[in-house]
Amino acid sequence: MYPNDHNPPHFHIVTPDHAIAIVLKDFGVLAGEMPESDLRVALQWARQNMEMLESEWERLSTR
Repeated sequence: MYPNDHNPPHFHIVTPDHAIAIVLKDFGVLAGEMPESDLRVALQWARQNMEMLESEWERLSTR
């Protein structure tokens, strides 16, 4: 996440070869692409850490 980033609330996944932005609300792809297998692993982590992701969006959006 980046401070004061644009809506909708989202997070970025960046690898050496790919970059993608994922909407927090429904884990939809906002922009970018990456292999499905990599995305599946990242989204599994995101689901397990949803509370932290939402809290971090709030913290970074109020700076």
